[in-house]
Amino acid sequence: MKVVYWLRQDLRIQSNYALSHACAVGEVYPVFIAPQNTGGASKWWLHQSLKSLGDAYQSKDIALALAAGDPIECITTLSNALHADLVVWNRVYTPDGIELGEIMRNALDELNIKHRSFNSQLLLEPTKVFNKQGTPFKVFTPFWRHCRSFLEPQTAPKLSAFKTQSSDPIAALGSHSRSLDELGLTPSNPDWAAEFSEFWSPGEAGAQAQWQEFMDDSVDDYGDGRDFPALGKTSGLSPHLAWGEISPEQIFAECCVAIDSGQADAVNANKFLSEIGWREFCSYLLCHFPHLPEQAFNAKFDAFPWQQNQDYLKAWQQGKTGYPIVDAGMRELWQSGYMHNRVRMIVASFLTKHLMLDWREGADWFWDTLLDADLANNTAGWQWAAGCGADAAPYFRIFNPILQGQKFDKRGEYVRQWVPELATIPDKWLYTPWEAPVEVLEQSNVVLGSTYPMPVVDHKQARELALSTYQQMKAG
Repeated sequence: MKVVYWLRQDLRIQSNYALSHACAVGEVYPVFIAPQNTGGASKWWLHQSLKSLGDAYQSKDIALALAAGDPIECITTLSNALHADLVVWNRVYTPDGIELGEIMRNALDELNIKHRSFNSQLLLEPTKVFNKQGTPFKVFTPFWRHCRSFLEPQTAPKLSAFKTQSSDPIAALGSHSRSLDELGLTPSNPDWAAEFSEFWSPGEAGAQAQWQEFMDDSVDDYGDGRDFPALGKTSGLSPHLAWGEISPEQIFAECCVAIDSGQADAVNANKFLSEIGWREFCSYLLCHFPHLPEQAFNAKFDAFPWQQNQDYLKAWQQGKTGYPIVDAGMRELWQSGYMHNRVRMIVASFLTKHLMLDWREGADWFWDTLLDADLANNTAGWQWAAGCGADAAPYFRIFNPILQGQKFDKRGEYVRQWVPELATIPDKWLYTPWEAPVEVLEQSNVVLGSTYPMPVVDHKQARELALSTYQQMKAG
């Protein structure tokens, strides 16, 4: 039996339901079709991940075919040319992913080609989880409590040995076939991703190494440490999870085993698992409310008077707002393709509640610049920060960028790394350089408005404007 395995957001070999099934029943012909709506930074990651996966398959004498074009045409062309008996894939739970899966099933039915899909992306099938009223959950805590009440650690079946391919899948793809370089995923002129490889190791092997490092070194400090960007106590798994280089099932199962055996502190490890639960909740919301990337979950925000100010937006994007913790986060994002989660909340609050810019502007920028760009996480996170999403931060919660810096980067290691022009300013003035005495600025080689910008808005005035605007909206 010949089985076409359509890869989507599951760029791994282990803990993979569709691949395990394919190996168990016949010859496997894996094929990846380049998506059309991937952000720039995520494309760089995808290129590296596909290279790593292709090498892994080659070591098993299996060819990973790459393709471009309409997925239906690519899969049906390959299946017909190979005389395939079965097509398998792991489901994707975005609105487009769900629709494409349905179209694929219908197309294969018309050709009398058997097919089967699996859930290898989430811990639970989102279409089968509901509250007591039989409707989707809208608040995280009861959702996760419900899930934990019946979630059991499990992993995909062990992978059978690969059978020798008796046909050439690359030739079978015909005009749809592409080399990795022909997919055009990496930037050039200029190569703005040149520094990414200093921070990341894309691919399944890199994901496993990152996971083991976190469990060995950081999980027991996760509860408190995750809020301090200079400490490096987060898992760093989000880009690996975005392209499915590691499965959430493996993470959940091994973390539970570590808790039960006493190898991991239960309080901290369960806090980490709740963040895996938040990822689950984001995908769950997007599955049940597919309008979320375009529309506010809270309909009252349809009439919110977001400002349109390109100068503000540009200052925020470039890390030139005059608020050091905000600027550090935005520069970390540009240089590394990543931003610490605490800082993501700070910069998102600043954009939506200090600058009063539409959360969709921020979501679009993150989509293009984050290596871990994920539609569900990105959308839910931004709506949460803006106060318009499910289980969102209340409208009156406005992060003070001065106090946030002083609390979570007290000694300034994070800010000084990413905003080097403030490297020698004393801690006392690091988060309010505009209040520093002239002699302090001179000694620190800081020229406000020149080497470092003045604040684009006054915190107190911006907060008052945001509160009054939100209150007017709330009153209708």
